[in-house]
Amino acid sequence: MHIISVLLVLASGISHAVWNLLTKHSENKPLFLWIIFVPSTVLLLPFFVKEVTSPDISTQGYLLLLLSMLIQGGYANFLAKSLTYGDLSQVYPMMRGISTFLLPLMSVLFLKESLSVWGWIGLLCIAIGFSVTSGLAFTRQREAIPLKVILFTVGVGLCTMSYVMVDKINLLHFSPLALLEASNIGFILGLTPYIKFKKTDWTGVIRKDGALLAIGSVLSPGSYFLFLLALNLSPLTYVAPLREIGTVFGTLAAIYVLKEKKEIIRIASAGIIFTGIVLIGFWGI
Repeated sequence: MHIISVLLVLASGISHAVWNLLTKHSENKPLFLWIIFVPSTVLLLPFFVKEVTSPDISTQGYLLLLLSMLIQGGYANFLAKSLTYGDLSQVYPMMRGISTFLLPLMSVLFLKESLSVWGWIGLLCIAIGFSVTSGLAFTRQREAIPLKVILFTVGVGLCTMSYVMVDKINLLHFSPLALLEASNIGFILGLTPYIKFKKTDWTGVIRKDGALLAIGSVLSPGSYFLFLLALNLSPLTYVAPLREIGTVFGTLAAIYVLKEKKEIIRIASAGIIFTGIVLIGFWGI
């Protein structure tokens, strides 16, 4: 079960980085995100309706599910804006770093889970690596990050931390597939106000980005479903930080695939991040 959790969460992290990369590459970020979440939402809707109408679900279960959907809506909003106004190689480490740092801390305080000394050292390594990669360190030698971009990415990180903690509890009431559908619905509803349905050339969008949309449609829900499966098998403090291997992959892909500004310090800090991930993933508990 330990090995299965590792494989699931690593696949989840890399898949998450790839669909964020595809979104950054697109012209209209909110529209791209909205479209890639539609297929899985439609596919899972009958299963979701059947499960949530079960008489065995408590009022607390429904309230927690609604809370998860609301958080997902905020997450979608902040994510679209972060990817629109910031470089992926900067905003991705920031948004993932905030949740990585806070999730183990919150799970220790509220879910009665624990971290070893090596786990706390690993968190410190990740925090340092993310700080350097995002540009929050050495600001005199580097371009300043616009305040609105920082606020958007902070919003993404806080939403990520919140929905993961809520869904850890939701797994007591619902299956991973039902939670995936709830997150999809919340995500789509959060982006819907920004979609200009009548003015959008849907045929042109599909013709131009059809292949990328198809890949994103698989990876976007798939990445979180894999994470929910891992979360169902292992403690939150174990799987959440290990998922952030995708942060290293996303940062390097943004530099070499999207041709964003190449800085040696960002690449070097990826090693620090990886060290922290290994410490938490294998010796953190």
